[in-house]
Amino acid sequence: MQQKIAQIALVVNDYDEAINFYTQKLGFELIEDTVMSETKRWVVVAPKGNGGCSLLLAKAVGELQESRVGNQTGGRVFLFLYTDDFMRDYTQMTAKGIKFVRGPVTEPYGMVGVFEDLYGNLWDFIQPSGS
Repeated sequence: MQQKIAQIALVVNDYDEAINFYTQKLGFELIEDTVMSETKRWVVVAPKGNGGCSLLLAKAVGELQESRVGNQTGGRVFLFLYTDDFMRDYTQMTAKGIKFVRGPVTEPYGMVGVFEDLYGNLWDFIQPSGS
């Protein structure tokens, strides 16, 4: 048997602002944007060259979901983005206004920094050792 995680739902306030952030600031590709109803869209983004997991941008509906936007994990790092050139991408990201809240630092496993997405979710940005 073979399994993999294909998508992770990320609760957002607005589809278009989230698409703009992930495609324009992080350089992700818009994989799909399908209207499902007057209020719901199926929006998928992924890092360029990604052969693995993608993000399903899910617009928050109702008070409970809206309360989770930007804090789906209680303040812990939520997602992990790997790169083959930390300083190249770090420089581009900071120039585009991405806020790094920790790092960059060199750890035994590689170069790492922590950044916030447009809603405040924390991401580890990592260039693994040996890359």
